[in-house]
Amino acid sequence: MPKARSQQVSLQDTCYYHCVSRCVRCSFLCGQDPYSGKSYEHRRQWVEERLLQLAEVFAISVCAFAVMSNHTHVVLCIEPEQVEEWDTTEVVQRWHRLYGGTALTQRYCQEEERQQMAEAELNVVEALAEQYLERLMDISWFMRALNEPIARMANREDGCTGRFWEGRFKSQALLDEQALLSCMAYVDLNPIRANIARTPEGSHHTSIRMRIQAALKGEQPTQLKPFSTQSQPTAHALPCHLNDYLELLEFTGRAQRLDKPGHVADSAPELLSRLGIALPNWITLTQGFEYQFGCRAGTLTSLQHCRGSQDAVRIRGSTNARRLFAA
Repeated sequence: MPKARSQQVSLQDTCYYHCVSRCVRCSFLCGQDPYSGKSYEHRRQWVEERLLQLAEVFAISVCAFAVMSNHTHVVLCIEPEQVEEWDTTEVVQRWHRLYGGTALTQRYCQEEERQQMAEAELNVVEALAEQYLERLMDISWFMRALNEPIARMANREDGCTGRFWEGRFKSQALLDEQALLSCMAYVDLNPIRANIARTPEGSHHTSIRMRIQAALKGEQPTQLKPFSTQSQPTAHALPCHLNDYLELLEFTGRAQRLDKPGHVADSAPELLSRLGIALPNWITLTQGFEYQFGCRAGTLTSLQHCRGSQDAVRIRGSTNARRLFAA
């Protein structure tokens, strides 16, 4: 039986989560349906635009994403420190960018109306703002806000009703930087593994293409969590330099595809050595990360620490953690 989402998400263990949503039956989210010949390629843009919009509203950053033909991958980072500067007005206004709120919250956002509101009405708004704030730091609400509009738009276009996504989305807690970076590489290389792209920069509707295009312009994509520019990365940045990650991704893409032209270097990039992951293990991780672990992923030490905080008896994924996250 699947675990309750509240048991899978714990900021004490990690702020990073890998989420996967899959379409039901043979429904096509995007791409070309080989049976009907109909193209759903335009739906990729729906997903990307909605995902990046949510990153600007929620206290949740997007680390990586890939929009595939019948499923999506996103790596999210919950950032509670963002909300420290948000007052009630900020919280309510952010919520209104996604949902209508209530008549009271709508009045509250208008300064003249707010000044005329009774104390009891203001108290109701404060209570609602606290509820909204919790939701704006919740990956379940983030994924709900992503998937529900896409399902409605797709059903409307297909002229049908009913379920579009397979139940709830799948989530994996990424407990350490080894799990985080290997999962990000797994997500960014999805189109290459599926043979719908030949290079990372040619992988449309992915985070890696977005980062590369921004880097060529000397910019930083503001909707994505930035890579570190310091030797000791902070919690506000991903734990390596973008150049290191791009080098590692290119190397991995060449190593995992036998039909791709180009020379595979004899030695792994420096980043792998720092992470303590052997090259064959890295290839295994980035070819099938979501299938190597259960709802939590990380080194054996991280999994053991997480078990202690959750009072769990069995460490699911410990065998693969011991096998794959070892140099």
